[in-house]
Order: sequence, then C-alpha cells, then structure tokens
Amino acid sequence: MWLLAATLSLISPQAWAVDEIQVYNAEIANPGQFTFQQHLNYVWSGSANPDFPGGFASNRTLNGTPEFAYGVTDWYELGFYAPFAFDSGGTFLPGGVKLRQLFVSPHAEQRKVFYGLNIELSWQSARFSLDPVGLEFRPILGLRDRGWEFIVNPIVDLGFGGPGSSAFAPAARLAHDVGGDTWLGVEYYSSYSPVGAIPPIDQQQHTIFAVTDFKLLGLDVNFGLGFGLTGGSDGVVSKIILGKAF
Repeated sequence: MWLLAATLSLISPQAWAVDEIQVYNAEIANPGQFTFQQHLNYVWSGSANPDFPGGFASNRTLNGTPEFAYGVTDWYELGFYAPFAFDSGGTFLPGGVKLRQLFVSPHAEQRKVFYGLNIELSWQSARFSLDPVGLEFRPILGLRDRGWEFIVNPIVDLGFGGPGSSAFAPAARLAHDVGGDTWLGVEYYSSYSPVGAIPPIDQQQHTIFAVTDFKLLGLDVNFGLGFGLTGGSDGVVSKIILGKAF
C-alpha cells in the first residue's frame, strides 16, 4: 500500500482540478462588506486522460467556483468556495468546499508596494483529488506605479489523507492601466509537482494568459485566454471572473 501511494504521488503532476485561475492582488472587501465572485474556466484543448485514477480528463471541461468573502478588518478577509466541474460528457461534479483567510497590507490598491498571505483549507471530492484535505499557502508580492502593476504569487499546495501530493505553483501578472477602469496584461501559471521529484520540463505545467480587466453593468470582470507552453499543460483555456461587492 505504501509503495502504491508513493507511485501515485510521483506519477501525478497535479492532484487537484483547477477551479480558480487568478493572481491575487492583495485587495480585499472593506470591513463589514460582502463580495461575491464567480470563477469559470473552460478547457478547449486539454488532456484526454485523467491526472490520477478516478479523476477526470481536463479536455472539454468547464471548471469553476462561486466565492463568497467578508471583510473583517482593513487587513483581514474571510472567504468560502464551492468548487465544481462539468466533464466532457456534461456530468456535474461537485468538488467539495474551501475556507480561506487572507491577510494583506491595508488599502493595497493605493500602495506602490503591497503584500499579503492567503491560507486556504480544502475538503476535496475524490474526483478532484487523491487527497481529501488540501492546504494552500499563497504569498502575495506586488508593485504598482505609473499605471503598471507586477504581482507574484509563489504558491505552495499540500495534500493530506491520501498519497500526500505537493506542488510549488508560482503565478505572476504584469498589466497596464489603459484608462476607463480597463487593464490589459499577461498572467503566467505553472506547477512543479511533486515537490522533491519535479518531472522534466515537458511534463510540467506552464501556461500564459492574455488578460483584460474591466467593469461591465456594475460587475468587475477579468477575462483571459491561455495557451499551454509544454506537453504537460492544457493547450487552450479561457477564463472569466465576475465580481460584485455588496
């Protein structure tokens, strides 16, 4: 049994489905304010094989999560997620639940240098992960000046209760304010997994997205089209995030 668990840990480059494609920018809800975001991403061209036994293939899947958040202070926010997916056959797959705590530099949107830390605890369904419990640590490091912003999220994902998967998944964003509450930029997402036995680069996940952020009908919108850079990445992925503060 131990040998099987170790083998699964080594052959699985990703032990959970990707329901959220976002670079965190340290902006949070105001104290006493609720926010809602709907994350959706569709894999137009992806793997025809599951990442692990009992999982589902990424090709032609719709992945997403509704996200509810509440601003506790000007530096602390609580969040709740309910990930889901529709596989290529249209079957609905519940992903479990996630709880997060986000600590940031206050009023990050007004700062040239900002930072934070997101800690996320997940209870994951068997179709989404070999590990029923997941833990994410997402540091946030950012610089914003002269209409430009550069943000890095050096993410560490850990799994518990199964083979014990792990991943170092750095993400980054470079964007420019073109006016009218509109930003244009690029975002980069990657995954090096498992930590300690990182596979060759052609089996790693590296994806680049062209993105835009704008406001529409009172909603904050982030839209992007991504392209895989390696054989271990999904080929073409689109994403959209719709947000509203209450």
